[in-house]
Formats: sequence, structure tokens, C-alpha cells
Amino acid sequence: MTYRSLLFVPGARPDRFAKAFAAGADAVCIDLEDAVPPPEKAAARAATLAVLAEDRPTRPAVGLRLNALRTAAGVADLAALALSNARPDFVMMPKVAHAQEAAIIADVLESNGPLIWPIIESAAGLEQAYAIAAAPRIGGVLFGGADFAADLGVAVEWEPLFLGRATVVAAAARAGVEALDVPYLDVEDDAGCEAEARRSRGLGFTGKACIHPRQLGPVKSAFTPTVEERARAQRVLDAFAAAGGAAALLDGKLIEAPVVRAAKRVLAVEEN
Repeated sequence: MTYRSLLFVPGARPDRFAKAFAAGADAVCIDLEDAVPPPEKAAARAATLAVLAEDRPTRPAVGLRLNALRTAAGVADLAALALSNARPDFVMMPKVAHAQEAAIIADVLESNGPLIWPIIESAAGLEQAYAIAAAPRIGGVLFGGADFAADLGVAVEWEPLFLGRATVVAAAARAGVEALDVPYLDVEDDAGCEAEARRSRGLGFTGKACIHPRQLGPVKSAFTPTVEERARAQRVLDAFAAAGGAAALLDGKLIEAPVVRAAKRVLAVEEN
């Protein structure tokens, strides 16, 4: 399933978990990193792992963002997860700078463990983006634009982050995995959130992370093909099939294999 929208919820606020699960996101990620102050990390870890060990037949996909693997908190998170009964659908790993970090997580969590989502949010990580996206058991890659901007010393704006975004999208596409864009940081600007989400989709991202439930509507709207887009995609497939798989014209435009692939991607996205 493609995660058009992924909602972060603080691991230090278990009282918000149920609300996050019911908010309508395609996926929810409980955050043990930035959203949890150092003195609260142990308690947040224990509470989160307990929730992830429960049955959740009606919940969306639920993941866990650990602390960076190169920190004591991150090592403690990974060890606790491996020794627990928690069963997250995916594990999100921040500040990944090398594919070996993802391989270590895959080894520790063993072959039946969750998918791994590295976050690329530094110049070092961007340099290794293609190798990271192609590492074992990668489900997708998140572009951590805020940390990336801080690493480069630039503003969290579209133009300074364009190369980072484009590189993450290309690396994910090369590896055949999803690519999620950084959350829009102004939670009260619905129009701005949707506009940026549409630009992200246009660049090739498959979805966008969210930091507040009110962002889910604008983001899912941006990443869900319209009725017109679906109808056009179906006409493309029909025209290509009628031509026996050969190049064809539709409304005066050339229809060939790359256009057909794009049409199939449109129709593969869920409507709800």
C-alpha cells in the first residue's frame, strides 16, 4: 500500500495514540526521537512498545521512529524493540548516512521484522541516498527537510531543498520503494500545505508526512488522483490495448510504454 499521508505522534503522549490512529492517515508513526525530551525517552519507549504489542485490526499501518542508531538512545530503542513483543509495520530511522545502518537494523530485527524507512536529512545521507534506498528490507525513504536545511544552513523553502528532494525521489524510484516528503511546518496554513503537497507529488514523491491531523485532508487530496485523472489514465490503457501494445495517439498525443506506466501508477492509488 502507498502511504499518501503519514502522521507523526509523540511517543511521550500515549494519550494521543488512539486519536492519531483514528485520524484517517494511511500510516501513523510514533516518534521516539525529536518529539520526546531526553528525560522522557525511557518511559516513552516502554509505553510505545506496549501499545505496538497489542492487536490492532482496525488501525492504519503503524510505525515507530527510533532515535538515531549512532546514539545511546537509538541503540537502546533498537535493543528494546528486538527483545519486545511489539510488532510495528515499519521502523523509521533518522539521520541515516550510510546503507550499513539499515543493514544493521535488518539484522537485529531478523528476517521477519518490519520494513525499514530511513530518513535522509543530511548532506552525508544525500550523498549515499541511492545505496541507502537499495539496502535490505527498505519500504520507503523520508526526506527530512528541516534537518537537511539546518545541515546546509539554508531556509526550509522549496528552492534551497529542491536538489535534496529530487535526489531522494530518484533514489527511491531506482530502488523501487516509496518516497515521502518532509512535513509542512505551518499547521494552520491548509492551503499552503496542499499546494506544497501537490508540488511534491509533481516532483515524484508518493506521499507526504504530517505533524498534525488537520494536514491529512490537504495532503491526501493532493496525492489522490482526481476523477478526471483516473478517467484519462483508463483511456490511455484502453488506447494502448486497442493498438495491440504498439504506440498510439490519444487526443493527438503519443501513447507509448512510459505513458502507460504512468497511467497504471495513477490507477493504483486508492481513492479514499
